[in-house]
Amino acid sequence: MSQLKKYEILVIIDPRPTDEEAVALLTQLGENLTALGAEVAKLDNWGKRRLAYEIRKQREGTYAVFEVNAEPSTVKEFERQLRLNENVLRFLSTRVPVRRKARSAKTQEPPQSETGEKVLEEVG
Repeated sequence: MSQLKKYEILVIIDPRPTDEEAVALLTQLGENLTALGAEVAKLDNWGKRRLAYEIRKQREGTYAVFEVNAEPSTVKEFERQLRLNENVLRFLSTRVPVRRKARSAKTQEPPQSETGEKVLEEVG
């Protein structure tokens, strides 16, 4: 079994359905992700926003962001399903990089010369 990776999936859906229908569609998309084996950590519905340019003769879109823990193959299959869904205008999947632990105190010491003396950096 491979390691689950963190993703953010931005989805822009058609603005014509009512708010209740949009929420139902987003819930269905979340259930599809879960059925594929992903863990939906958070769904953030941004509501209707104006688009930078027309997409399928629409000037607005309903934006939503899914925060997901999944395998890359799961995200790829979900993207395929989004392409087939007529209510989805656009989507963007982004892998969230893992933050490395802060350096230990030992590595934060200033560099030393060959004789073992600490080297001070000049500022100027």
